[in-house]
Amino acid sequence: MTQQRTLSAVDIEKLAALDTCTASNAIERLRVRPRNEGFVTGTAWCQFPSMQPMVGYAATARIRTTEQPMAGRRCYYDRMDWWGYVATVPGPRVMVFQDVDERPGFGAFVGEIHATIGEALHCIGCVTNGGVRDIPGVKARGFHLFAGNVALSHAYAHIIEFGAPVEIGGLTIQSGDLLHGDRHGVHKIPLGIAAEVPAEAARLSIEEKELMDFCNSPRFSLEGLAIRLRRNSEICDLPREGR
Repeated sequence: MTQQRTLSAVDIEKLAALDTCTASNAIERLRVRPRNEGFVTGTAWCQFPSMQPMVGYAATARIRTTEQPMAGRRCYYDRMDWWGYVATVPGPRVMVFQDVDERPGFGAFVGEIHATIGEALHCIGCVTNGGVRDIPGVKARGFHLFAGNVALSHAYAHIIEFGAPVEIGGLTIQSGDLLHGDRHGVHKIPLGIAAEVPAEAARLSIEEKELMDFCNSPRFSLEGLAIRLRRNSEICDLPREGR
């Protein structure tokens, strides 16, 4: 079921101004999940690294491409029930497809047509462990793609279910989860602290700049470095309620 809690357009814009590494560091500082959780690993790579970060709510589905659909001969994107579900997810939306085939990415489910329909429904990107195609056309639209591979054919690409939790690269993604992605990858921003992330990221950036400025200055010394690293560690160790 779609989560109803959403952020303001201003908060979404602030998150979209952050790269994923900075946002991830801020989430670590807010101590809402273990540091080895919350992000996709090894199965969905950014296809357009020059694009600005993507921030949107997940619309989830499971797909196959190697086997024929169980019923009907409809085109793979002719699923009004799927598109109707997508429209119920808060915008901006990100389509998330878990390819459950033994060989994920054998065919491509998302290409220029799927991206075009998605954009009409206020989708801004797609995350999948499977294949994608029509790379030039999708890029020209400014539509984000994070995928396991590029494939030339959609083969027997079809949805087998939608709206349920899926798993991409070790990350469980539920319908309505807030996703943030760029050239570094994709992670999930917990909705409970999402509005706090930009301010925490700003504080962290100030601390990091001060440390780098010191390292680049004639004042650099191991003693001074130790003092600054210890101070930064103490800040990281503060309980969240003390901020």
